[in-house]
Amino acid sequence: MSQLIKEHQWIYVVVQEPENDAQYLGQYESANDIAFIPVFLEKDHALMCLNLLVKESGKKYEVQAVMYEELVEHARSGGFQLYILAEDGTIREKIEP
Repeated sequence: MSQLIKEHQWIYVVVQEPENDAQYLGQYESANDIAFIPVFLEKDHALMCLNLLVKESGKKYEVQAVMYEELVEHARSGGFQLYILAEDGTIREKIEP
């Protein structure tokens, strides 16, 4: 469970190809061999960090709200961790679902 996120809270993530084959934008931390999904507590913070994230050229990206519990299930089934990021891209909390 997260220290920063409460139960049934909306959080913000970046979605790749939101109109077609929508999927959460994951990132890879090669130093620790960890795949993670960046999570933001505020939509503005996600928009501020959008240019800091690794993305595929030619794909469309959009910030969307999602329920925390739904994202946890998705991350768990896909082998991802969740990193709550601040508006400057620094890690505020790491969550292993």
